[in-house]
Amino acid sequence: MEAVTKPVRVMLADDHPIVMTGFALSLEGVGMDVVGQARAPEEAATMYADLLPDVLVLDIRFGTELTGLDAARSLLGAYPAANIVFLSQFDQDSLIKETYRLGARAFVTKDCDPADLATAVRHANEGKLYFLPQIAERLANLSVRGDVSPQSQLDQRGLEIFKLMAEGLTNAEIAEKLELSTKTISNISQSIKEKLGVHRQAYITKLAVKHGLIEP
Repeated sequence: MEAVTKPVRVMLADDHPIVMTGFALSLEGVGMDVVGQARAPEEAATMYADLLPDVLVLDIRFGTELTGLDAARSLLGAYPAANIVFLSQFDQDSLIKETYRLGARAFVTKDCDPADLATAVRHANEGKLYFLPQIAERLANLSVRGDVSPQSQLDQRGLEIFKLMAEGLTNAEIAEKLELSTKTISNISQSIKEKLGVHRQAYITKLAVKHGLIEP
């Protein structure tokens, strides 16, 4: 008697209902079981804990302070074996590299062929990495020429402060938000500027947008 293969249990997290519904239909159309759909990073973390799906398809951009990357860090901290496929309409090189560095199984763009998403989910369910050809090429090029992104140059605290700088906050405002002294923030921000080779506000903001850290 042949063993019955259970359908892959997939959870989706995206704040665009139409996009999420479309992907849910395409995955269900190839025999997968979409067990949950979350619309915010916080909801994704809670729902994941409740459902424990085989694969989580997670958007990077949400209209909140938290991002899919934040949710992934939290989830992978609690569930190291979680299989995450990142989904985004943004495909900056540094963003792609960061998803794989975090432990993603795949990165697919929102305009991908539904068959590519299904393939990514299948690979993730088997604990394998999956690279769309164009993503693999960009990662290879990035490895050859080196990564000079803020994500590669700064630690987590520095990256957090850099993002606030890019959004136009003053040192005093950043200090208040992070509950640190203005002097501490001033020293860190100066170090950030020197590491990244940018000093004018316009260049700081432009660099953050280029590497997908803030919205244009």
